[in-house]
Parts: sequence; C-alpha cells; structure tokens
Amino acid sequence: MKKLLLISMLFASYTGIGQTADSASIIGKSIRIGNIIVAQNDFPIQMNCYDAIAACKKLGPDWRLPTQDEMKLLYQSRDKIGGFTGNYYWSSTDVDDNFAWFQNMINGNQFDGFKFLTYHVRAIRSF
Repeated sequence: MKKLLLISMLFASYTGIGQTADSASIIGKSIRIGNIIVAQNDFPIQMNCYDAIAACKKLGPDWRLPTQDEMKLLYQSRDKIGGFTGNYYWSSTDVDDNFAWFQNMINGNQFDGFKFLTYHVRAIRSF
C-alpha cells in the first residue's frame, strides 16, 4: 500500500513539473470581491496542492491560494467572478500534513482531500 501511495504521489508531482503559465494570462482583468483580488482565470492545468501553492506564488507578490473561508466567498460570488472551468478548487487551508480543504464550485460543498490529488486553481491576493 505504501508503494502504491508513493507512486501516486510521484506521478502527481511529475505531471506538474515544467507546466508553466503566463502570469498576465492568469491574472488578466482581476476582480475585487470583499478584501481580496481574484485572478480572472484559472491556471490552464489541474495541480496537486503543493504545485498549486508554488504556482500562485510565481504570479508575483502576494498572489496565493485562497483560504477555506475565502473559497466560500468565491463560491458565493462565482457568477460575478466568472470563468471557473471545473468543479473542484484547492484552498490553502490544511487539515494536516497530508490533507487540505477544497471547494466544489458547483454546489458549494467543501471537502478535505489528499494534497497529491489534482484540482483546479484560482489565485487571489489580499489588499
């Protein structure tokens, strides 16, 4: 079982290597919701939680994954924000070393999942 878990984690990490996105195409015409700025677009690929955190940081100063509570706000404002391409989106809120929260943008439910799973990513920053 440990070998299977390790192989899955390595594969998920490998699929994110070399996958980059132009920060201008992700940030686009960002939108202000409450006290956060939301990037206009999702990253073009799904990522594991570790790669999602790193990709958001690469967008520039203060860009990051939303917290679990901020994901609720994004869900509530999804029609105003627009452009969500998938069901599940990572948050930055850890459950523990192996799990983090993610948001279902279709029905508003939140779940915890293994950090090596791949979900969609929408970056934000505070102001």
